[in-house]
Formats: sequence, structure tokens, C-alpha cells
Amino acid sequence: MKLLLKVPFRAIVFVLAGFNLSGGSAVASEALQRNWPQWRGPLANGVAPSGDPPVQWSEANNIKWKFRIPGFGTSTPIIWENQVFIQTALATDKPTETKTEPPAGESQGAQPDRRGRGGPRSEKPSGPYQFTLLCLDRQAGKVLWQKVAREEVPHEGHHPDHGFSSASPVTDGTHVFAFFGSRGLYCYDLKGTLQWERDLGDMQTKNSFGEGSSPVLHGNTIAIIWDHEGDDFIVALDKNTGKELWRQTRDESTTWSTPLVVEHDGKKQIVVSATEKIRGYDFDAGKLLWECAGMTANSIPSPVSGHGMLYAMSGFRGNAALAIRLGETGDLAGTDAIAWSHNRNTPYVPSPLLYDDLLYFFGGNNAMLSCYDAKSGRAHIDAERLTGIFGVYASPVGASGRVYLTGRDGNAMVIRKSDKLEVLATNKLDDKFDASPAIVGKELFLRGHQYLYCIAEK
Repeated sequence: MKLLLKVPFRAIVFVLAGFNLSGGSAVASEALQRNWPQWRGPLANGVAPSGDPPVQWSEANNIKWKFRIPGFGTSTPIIWENQVFIQTALATDKPTETKTEPPAGESQGAQPDRRGRGGPRSEKPSGPYQFTLLCLDRQAGKVLWQKVAREEVPHEGHHPDHGFSSASPVTDGTHVFAFFGSRGLYCYDLKGTLQWERDLGDMQTKNSFGEGSSPVLHGNTIAIIWDHEGDDFIVALDKNTGKELWRQTRDESTTWSTPLVVEHDGKKQIVVSATEKIRGYDFDAGKLLWECAGMTANSIPSPVSGHGMLYAMSGFRGNAALAIRLGETGDLAGTDAIAWSHNRNTPYVPSPLLYDDLLYFFGGNNAMLSCYDAKSGRAHIDAERLTGIFGVYASPVGASGRVYLTGRDGNAMVIRKSDKLEVLATNKLDDKFDASPAIVGKELFLRGHQYLYCIAEK
């Protein structure tokens, strides 16, 4: 069955956090935790509960395989059993106009100026791209299948630090859902057969910086947030058919944050962190439950949840971190629903890592690491400079009592999960890294500008 629907869809953000399989059975939970089925991992907090990857690696040490990625993208790979899924956008050999766009894999590090006009970014290309989902064999790093979801000329450009494929796919172990924003959402079975597709329109992003939010899958529902410089909404779709279940209008500027599904007191809600407000919606009906102001402009980091609280952060033109108690309704700004707050050295691009009672986050896009007590907001590590890493876009991940920190320059640091900074190793690869890592079992997956690395002890 193929479903093609066209609806104005300018700024999709897939909410792919905290989904369950088969109604949350023990078998499903075990399968979920031993894989990396979505952006930010099985628990949507950056932790791999059963992971135990190497501490040390290099181009000559502990590289199980290295796959050259066709095209370009900055999304995280997802892994289900023996399959690795990765999204990319391939420029065709037809002529294009990209006056300021660097070659794939190169970066100019542009950010908006004080008037918000933005630095260098690519112009709208005149030639088509192939928006592609790749499936690799996890053991050998070889292509099992490759599907071009759509080939078309993008309607606008993007920030030079990423590209036209920044959202991560998501899987329930039976199907894989590839989201290319303005190029649509696609449901494939694990053999690569298209089941349905959904087109939600074209997004007009702030300063033409491009799109970056990922989908969220929970049970039989996929949720997408569509915040841009036009009409905004959050929409829930049936994962089996692509049929719309509910839609709620929003009023926001462009949002790059991925939403989060949380459950509190037996009730599920979808939380979206954005520039104007953080909002929580009823999962089943889409009704707005609560909202809270307090983030900065250009909301990018995805929230995490634990200890009965939601942790939201942003760090452009200011700094903000809020720990919000779940279960409250209405406008929560300035109320005792705010357990604690913080206004220094919060992340611009990287999302935080919640590892048990410890909340790790970077300052801006810099290698300045903080670690807070998640319950009290007390600082254990306060914006400490990491020697050997320069620039960070990738979010930290955790496994086996360790935290993995990846720099844009190819350097990565492994530290002990602790309230003190204890470096276990600093590692170097010959690539640049903006995508966040994924961990499954004994393996660490790092997506660079050119290669996907599978790191495992030999």
C-alpha cells in the first residue's frame, strides 16, 4: 500500500523519544535497550543501558569497519540487530548553483550576526538531490539495500555546517521511518520495501538555515513538530498507514529540537522545547497541557526526562536550563513547578546527557563540559575546558559507567561517569564529526563527514 498526501508542512520535527514496542512487554523492552532505534538512543536520554564499547581507538586500532558514505548528512545512524540505517542526500551530476556552499564535509562555522541575518549559507540549488536511506550490514559494513525516497531540487538552502539530511530515522524493529523534512516521511519494511509515504509541504526556515528535527515514535504513533517561519503545528500519524490522528497548531519561530515522549502518573505526553515556550501535549489527543517560557533563541538541544522532571536547555544569545516538574498544568513560568534553573554555559547545538543522577552538557558549541546533579541542580563540574577537543556539535552519550564526548575536529574523549572530571582516553580519527554517536553492545558508531565508523575491540 502506498499513501501519498500533500499538506502544507514547512517545519517538521519528528518526535522520536521514549517509544515502546509491543505494548511495553519485557521482551520488547529488552530488545529496545540492546539496540539504538532512534535519535538519543533507546531511552531518549543518550544512554545505552547494555552498551560497553571500547575506551580507546584510532585509525589503526579497534576499527571493525569503515564505510564511505555517499552524499552528505549529519544525522545519527540507528541500529536494530544486524542492520544499520543512515540517511543522506546525494547531489546529482546535474548543474547546481551553490554560491556559498562548501563541498560536502567542509564547514565555514557560520552563525547569525547580531541583527539575525545569518552568516554564510548556501543558496537554493538549481539541481536535484537524491534523498536516500541506506541499510548496512552491522557485521561487515556493507550495503544491504539503498532506497532513494525522493529526487528533487530543494526549495531553499541550508547552513553550511550541515546539509539536506539532518534528521535521524527511527525503527520499531519491524519498519524503519525515514524523515527528510520538506521532502517527506517514508515508511519501509526492514527489507527496504516502501509501505507508505507522506508529504507535509515545504518548510521556510529561519535565515534559510535548513531543517534538523527528527521524528518520534511511541507505540503505534509517530509525532512530528513543524515549526518554521510560517504556520506551525505538531501532528501525530498512525505508523501503520500514515493517516493523521490529530494536529495542534503552534506559534513559534523555526525549531530544530526533537520532541520527547514522557510518561508521568500513567499519562503520556509529548514535550517540545522551542524558543517561545516549552509545551507539553496530551499524547492521545494533542491537547495542550502546559507551557513554560524560558528558552533562548534558536532552540536546538532536545530535552531529556528523569526523576519526575523534564530538563530543557538552549544556548544562543543567552543561556537557559530549566528543570520542570511533570504533572503540572497551565502556565508554569515563575511557579514552583520549576525545580531549579541555570543561566550559564548551556549548549547551543548539542543535547544534554542524563545518566542516572548526573546531567552532562556542553557550553555553547565549545568543549566546555558541565555536570550537574539532576535532582538539585548543584554543579559538580562547572564549564571545565576539555583539553584536546575543539568545537562540539555532537551530543554526549553514555555506557558502562563512561561518557563519550566527540569533537568536530575528529578528537573524542572518554571520561568516567563521575561527579569529577576523570579522563580515561583521548582518541583521534581522520574525519570531522558533527553527528551524535550511537552505541550498541560492544560497538560504538561514529558518523563523520565522509565515513561511518564501527569501533569495536579486536
